[in-house]
Amino acid sequence: MRLREHLYRVIFGTDTRAGRLFDLVLIYTILLSVIAVMLDSIASVNASYGVELYYLEWFFTLLFTVEYGVRIYISEKPLKYIFSFYGLVDLLSIIPTYVAILFPGANYLLIIRLIRVLRVFRILKMVRYSNEAAMLLRAIRSSRRKILVFFSAVLVISTVFGSLMYVVEGAEHGFTSIPKSIYWTVVTMTTVGYGDITPQTILGQLISVMAMLTGYSIIAIPTGIVSAELIEEIRREKQQQVDNILCPGCGQDNHRKDARFCHFCATPLRGIIEIGKS
Repeated sequence: MRLREHLYRVIFGTDTRAGRLFDLVLIYTILLSVIAVMLDSIASVNASYGVELYYLEWFFTLLFTVEYGVRIYISEKPLKYIFSFYGLVDLLSIIPTYVAILFPGANYLLIIRLIRVLRVFRILKMVRYSNEAAMLLRAIRSSRRKILVFFSAVLVISTVFGSLMYVVEGAEHGFTSIPKSIYWTVVTMTTVGYGDITPQTILGQLISVMAMLTGYSIIAIPTGIVSAELIEEIRREKQQQVDNILCPGCGQDNHRKDARFCHFCATPLRGIIEIGKS
């Protein structure tokens, strides 16, 4: 039982030197495995070192499989870990190698292991930035209806332009159907076009210019919507802060009213905030 508790503290925690070392070694191992997959996709490298890279891939996969099994074993709630974000990523990072036995090429999906490097945020104690990330997510969530209406309008405009191009240009110029014409419209409005389909008539080129100008006009709208919501979130965040409370540990202020600990150094604030309010 002691071994299980020790492993849990090392693998899931970063408050010990062994825990930090484990996560750092894990991250470097993940990076090496991803580099190996990338090198294997290069034909010249695969021709010279394909066998070595194949065995190296299986070595990393077996290593991560053992680690995944240990994580399940030491978890207090194994199912909670299995269906958590990192649990699913850990599982998906080892499945491709086994799937590649039946479906060659699936092993290149091992690039998903790179997501596991997100654990570096815990090691570098960058959790303090989670508040800023949450603020951005709230702004995006608040603007989702406006963005949905905007994309609906863009879809309608793309359909109109695509239908016009289908009528004007026709199949002889590559616009073989309305869906394909809509594809051309979307590509033209969002980029400068791929060049696989180009209008040949003067009227078609005029419609193309209108589509491109429309694209430049609407590209800033989602940014403005999210920016407005983000400004509103920042305003709400400032309203929830107590400017006159200084942390006794680091001297920082601007803490949330409901904060019990300093978000800079984790010093207890509850008693101080109550004194500040009184």
